[in-house]
Amino acid sequence: MQASTPSRDLSGHDARSDRDLVDRLQKSEIYREYQRAFEAATGLPLALRPAGSFQAPLNGSKNRNEFCALMASQNKTCAACLDMQQRIEAQAAERSCTLECFAGLSESAVPVRLGERVLAYLQTGQVLLRQPSENRWSGVLRSLKHLGVAIDAKLLRKAYFGTQVVARQRQESSVVLLSIFAQQLSSLANQLMVRGATAESPTVAKARAYISEHLSEEISLGIVARAAAMSAFYFCKVFKRETGLTFTEYLARLRVETVKDMLLNPHKRISEAAYDAGFQSLSQFNRVFRHFVGESPSDYREALHRRGSGTGEPLRLTSAA
Repeated sequence: MQASTPSRDLSGHDARSDRDLVDRLQKSEIYREYQRAFEAATGLPLALRPAGSFQAPLNGSKNRNEFCALMASQNKTCAACLDMQQRIEAQAAERSCTLECFAGLSESAVPVRLGERVLAYLQTGQVLLRQPSENRWSGVLRSLKHLGVAIDAKLLRKAYFGTQVVARQRQESSVVLLSIFAQQLSSLANQLMVRGATAESPTVAKARAYISEHLSEEISLGIVARAAAMSAFYFCKVFKRETGLTFTEYLARLRVETVKDMLLNPHKRISEAAYDAGFQSLSQFNRVFRHFVGESPSDYREALHRRGSGTGEPLRLTSAA
């Protein structure tokens, strides 16, 4: 089989850089705290799964369903699980969705976006939405026999009938909670892209400091390269290698994040924030903002203050670990 080349978005990111970013989200303090709180409050499992991943669903969650864990241990049922994951990813690419597997267990997925593309999915489920019955169990056994699965039937039956049963309204409410959290993770992903790696060379640190100090001005690659005492060609290679971003994308993302910070002030005009962050035209700003955030600046501001209306202050994302 011929090896496939990593898919790239308009900014040149490949699948590996996306997986690295998801790994950083998984290790972030905000995700770990939310996962603990969500699982403790709902009793449901929660996992952040990279888009296109072949890992077992809800792998790593302490609330993972025992029946599903037994299924994942069998190669022949892995194929059925992977098919389920492909179907749920296809349907959740636009919005959250819930599907049932061959055994009648429901899983839900909520997309986490990086701009206009799906970076990962928040997944929960492996629950029954109705009480298990002997008739349904007989159907599951027939499906497993058809798949050629050899697992201790008594052990499997105990796990199946021990599956958590959740009312549909409760399951739908948990998906709403994850949809809100997915927006926070999307913002965090943008921030992590701008921050880059924690360990960087003095040259790149100097370049990033120069960009921050002159962000509101017209900044060119040549000017920043000279500030870093490097040729433009070599600077591009070093900067991309250490930050995972091209110079152009880094500058655009940093300006977008700066605007987002300014929009926390309800009295700051969007156009004023755009120019203060260094955008040279509103058409350029609107295009870049939508590309990285996934919505227009006005829609973002409206959602920002709507989420913060309960406290009188807009919702502000804390730093990652």
